[in-house]
Amino acid sequence: MGMMARLLRTRSGLIGACLLLVMALAALAAPVLFPGDPLAIAGPAFLPPLADTAFPLGTDSLGRDVLAGLFHGARASLAVGLAAALAALLVGLVVGTVAGFAGGWVDEVLMRITDAFQVIPRFLLALAFVSVLGGSMTTVVIAIALSSWTEPARLVRAEVLSIRERDYAAAARVIGMHPAEIAFREILPIALPPVLALSAIIVAAAIMIESALSFLGFGDPNIVTWGSMMAEGRNVLRSAPFLSVVPGIALLVTVLAVYLVSEGVNTALNNNQAVPRG
Repeated sequence: MGMMARLLRTRSGLIGACLLLVMALAALAAPVLFPGDPLAIAGPAFLPPLADTAFPLGTDSLGRDVLAGLFHGARASLAVGLAAALAALLVGLVVGTVAGFAGGWVDEVLMRITDAFQVIPRFLLALAFVSVLGGSMTTVVIAIALSSWTEPARLVRAEVLSIRERDYAAAARVIGMHPAEIAFREILPIALPPVLALSAIIVAAAIMIESALSFLGFGDPNIVTWGSMMAEGRNVLRSAPFLSVVPGIALLVTVLAVYLVSEGVNTALNNNQAVPRG
């Protein structure tokens, strides 16, 4: 509660949180406002925005409702972004904590594996994974998570290395606590705050990667995403630019909102650390 209050006191955090709330409400309202299949033909093709009250944002080349696709695309983008970020953070937290706490050859092996994943650009790794295993939503989430866990792993490792020799960790060893219990119950919670700001960046990157995969045709063909909507409009960009511009703006606003939340979290954490404790 305290962290959320500090976040909302920052201008960037408040704006980002409000934008994300709008996107989340759109995603939750999609099956209520547009209960049918967003991929179904709903009207004449290439209706421009505001030409028909039944289709406020127009229709695409097949006569599908752009507004329905936009709302359902929010569900896909946010779900993939949050699921992939959560998976990446879980892997990164475990790897970073074990590497930092164990040290020695365990640390060396885990960091060399991290280096191997970090050498390959995120998008190329995700693209290769999806190309081999197919474009289902589960595969996309796993692919993005595999390409995004290295940064939280390195950050957590650095924090754990600085914390593991402190007095309370030494006291836990003295009273006979299991090393895993010390690492994950005593040390990891203290190492988490810097990861909170990074987690928002991972969510934004995950949304962008998913959109790029869908734009290239490697996403799930049975689900509407903003990337697939932009891909549909690229062939008619001159005659019907709204088909790409509308989902592009939604993607831009979402990524900007996540970035603003990240800035707000970072500011809130820095302000909290600056407050003297008596």
